[in-house]
Amino acid sequence: MIHEGLAVTDLVVTRHINASPEAVFDAWLDPKCAASLWEGADQLILDPVESALFYWVVTHEGERWPHYGRFLILDRAAGRIEHTWMSPATKGLETTVAIALVPRDGGTDFRLTHAGVPDDAPGRKHQEGWTMIAGAVAEHLEREPARA
Repeated sequence: MIHEGLAVTDLVVTRHINASPEAVFDAWLDPKCAASLWEGADQLILDPVESALFYWVVTHEGERWPHYGRFLILDRAAGRIEHTWMSPATKGLETTVAIALVPRDGGTDFRLTHAGVPDDAPGRKHQEGWTMIAGAVAEHLEREPARA
């Protein structure tokens, strides 16, 4: 796919998490959760409600990386989180991150789709980042079964 002269792709991360969809939903959005996306930020402005904006800055490999976006869907009952995502690695494109949490076998099938990411090395690096964060959330919830 081409977007404004830039080839883009969609990235997908899936895994089974041994925790309820509600616990995964809550952990994903909780900046106090040691495994959440937001934990450890250099700077964070976060209000996880639909239509609210977020701003998140992390230092990676000695460089500051600002990320920002807005929440489109936050539906705990349906197991859906969707927000836009912009960063230096998206080259100014407003990409979309959609998370689906489906109950299965006493746990949750987690599926994250990051759509419209530049099809280059920095854009594709998001795959590694999302995989790492999903794994950290899974490990955290599986270590703390009271939260699950």
